[in-house]
Amino acid sequence: QVQLVESGGGLVQAGGSLRLSCTASGRTFSSSAMAWFRQAGGQERDFVGGISWTGSSTYYADSVKGRFTISRDSAKDTVYLQMNSLRPEDTAVYYCAASGPRSTVPLTRYWYSTWGQGTQVTVSS
Repeated sequence: QVQLVESGGGLVQAGGSLRLSCTASGRTFSSSAMAWFRQAGGQERDFVGGISWTGSSTYYADSVKGRFTISRDSAKDTVYLQMNSLRPEDTAVYYCAASGPRSTVPLTRYWYSTWGQGTQVTVSS
């Protein structure tokens, strides 16, 4: 069974940090773009950050630039999201996603075919 499993979410105070992890099982995603999305209650699932299959290209939503960093360890088939200077508006369920084999990094969710179950991040003020 192909799946992505996220971990690392939790409750943190504003200004704090968290690191999310997403590990693949069932198949490798070494040729896929990987991304993190988030969804707050009643809202759309929005792009947060993405990384190319080589790890050489990264993209971020304007709201998280300079605070969040996406990275990947292909040997472990794991992608990370380091979140610093967290704000209450970062509160959401965070989802990891993998595209099919491609060289570019899609910024919209429709290009991602495999999703994790989500992990809750709550930032208190």
